[in-house]
Amino acid sequence: MGTPVRVQLDIVLDPSRPDSTSKILVEVHSEWAPIGAQRFLALIAANYFDEARIYRVIPGFIAQWGIPADPREYEKWGENKITDDPVKVSNKKATMSFATSGPHARGSQVFINYDDSCAQLDSQGFAPFAKVIEGFDVAESFVKMPKGPNQAAAKQQGNRYFTEEYPQLSYIKRAALLA
Repeated sequence: MGTPVRVQLDIVLDPSRPDSTSKILVEVHSEWAPIGAQRFLALIAANYFDEARIYRVIPGFIAQWGIPADPREYEKWGENKITDDPVKVSNKKATMSFATSGPHARGSQVFINYDDSCAQLDSQGFAPFAKVIEGFDVAESFVKMPKGPNQAAAKQQGNRYFTEEYPQLSYIKRAALLA
């Protein structure tokens, strides 16, 4: 078993106060899902999630992000799919997995599970690669939207779409590997 890698997410819960940030600390476990863990760490190293909006928040289920501020980055990473990892750890509260649209279709969108009932995702092939170890209360405070954004428009326009259509969304100000 490898040593977990820690990642810090600096979160802006209220975009009207961009200088007020909260922190989420994540441990990435390569032994849980090596391909997913490697992709997530590559996205962090590329600053892919910096300024990314948390656009899908379903209380009691998940919080999802992964459409970058710059749409060119989505073309580079989001459309470059990775193969599936086998599910070795259950989708329980505070674990993180990649979103997918089918077999071997993971790109750049990830989510945090809000509840242990998310274990239903195991049989659908969602392989956790990380766990929130501090700041889960921050994740539970993300702005909830009654109607989510149009993902196709968001992928094409990046943050221009989000700031025009959904200016109240919480977002990741910065995501960084910790030494």
